[in-house]
Amino acid sequence: MNPAALELALKKQRLQIHGETLRAEFGRHAAGLRPAFAGADLAVDAAYWLRAHPQVVVATTVALLVAKPSRVWRWGRRAFVGWQAWRKLRGFLEQRLPLR
Repeated sequence: MNPAALELALKKQRLQIHGETLRAEFGRHAAGLRPAFAGADLAVDAAYWLRAHPQVVVATTVALLVAKPSRVWRWGRRAFVGWQAWRKLRGFLEQRLPLR
């Protein structure tokens, strides 16, 4: 192997090692973003599921149109309050009873 080709091969190897180091460092720095990415993945999965099951969207829309608006608002408020209570309870339990 001629010296120029050998030098290029060594340079390529050094760049590959440096790139791997940068990827590992980026992974450590981006660890705090994992929950946001997990939430985004969940939203994308939900969108794909809804696209595959449009009858759910139609049924929900029809149910909301048939129901009285005051009833929809009432159940919406109840669902929101229940969701907030669940978040607080889950946070409390995670503080008191860690999984690990």
